[in-house]
Amino acid sequence: MARRANPARLVIALAVAAVLAVFLLYTSIAGGGTPSVAPSELAGRSGDVQLAGLVVGPVRGDSHAGGLRFKLRDIGGETTTSVPVRYAGSVPDLFKVGRQIVVDGRLRNGIFVAEPGSMITKCPSKYVAKQSGDPY
Repeated sequence: MARRANPARLVIALAVAAVLAVFLLYTSIAGGGTPSVAPSELAGRSGDVQLAGLVVGPVRGDSHAGGLRFKLRDIGGETTTSVPVRYAGSVPDLFKVGRQIVVDGRLRNGIFVAEPGSMITKCPSKYVAKQSGDPY
């Protein structure tokens, strides 16, 4: 004689699976991010952070040999606080002085040491047409 499946067991098993799935999803999302800070908010922070700011010149060094060195300032421009940054790794094509970037890393001895490959440039928010004399 074949045994019939008990519908109550099936409902309980599905409920436990659903609770477990929600728990795993919550723990993977919550607290997994790196806090994003501006250069003026960096002082006193420890651990890894995501630094967002405006590149101010000059940009020195090589991105691979000894590392690229530049300073970041708050995007809003309300403060003149700038943070020296050292970055070694691939540099996005849009990287230049005056561009907004985001890098991951940590503050060490007053210099923000960025993780290799963590640099992201923000695209300009406004389209600017080429000048008529510009060959490119």
